[in-house]
Amino acid sequence: MRAGFAAALAVVASGCDIRAPGRPAPDSQVPRPDKVTSFAVLYAANCAGCHGAEGKGGAALALQDPLYLTLADDGIVRRVVGKGVPGTAMPAFAQSAGGMLTDAQVEAIVAGIRAWARPDASQGVELPPYAARVTGDAKRGSSVYAAYCSSCHGANGRGGARASSIVDGSFLALVSNQSLRTTVIVGRPELGAPDFRGNVPGRPMSPDDVSDVVAWLAAQRPEVAGQPYPARRTAMGARQ
Repeated sequence: MRAGFAAALAVVASGCDIRAPGRPAPDSQVPRPDKVTSFAVLYAANCAGCHGAEGKGGAALALQDPLYLTLADDGIVRRVVGKGVPGTAMPAFAQSAGGMLTDAQVEAIVAGIRAWARPDASQGVELPPYAARVTGDAKRGSSVYAAYCSSCHGANGRGGARASSIVDGSFLALVSNQSLRTTVIVGRPELGAPDFRGNVPGRPMSPDDVSDVVAWLAAQRPEVAGQPYPARRTAMGARQ
């Protein structure tokens, strides 16, 4: 009987977990949010909502666009991810700038985005510089717009058969001049918008053309988003 009992006890013990009931397995521990450094996890949680899954574009431009990654180097991507773009829909993600991500997490995002770059994407392409070297001429920009943009966005920029308004006040209030410049240069290929080389076949936009059309677009931006309201006098006591 003793031998049988010992054998039965051994069988039961071998099928039981000797840990305390309810204690999680070592591989089931959930890491602290500030310890997550997986690019896929960080990108999905912080970037994909605007820039699309795998950086293929959404409300904001495609980060996996090889022309964009040729235009924007490591330092530019790091600055935009970490510090954001004040006054626009692009928030700061670094804790040092008021965001929620550690420096290591920002670096993980930067490294992951830059890994999408293709070294051969800019071969034979003379890109305009990322940042404007001189202030654009808004008056000349009107002519540049007519030549390169009006066929899609309409003669006055308020939309045409192939593209929507580019002078909408609410839109311009949400984007910076640099964002406009970047979009003019790299386009929005996921939406069918060409880059600086494709607006007029055989006539790529020059750096001055880019700066001038951005100055013209910026000149259409209202001082206060949502303005101007219709001017209207209301009698004292009248319902509004």
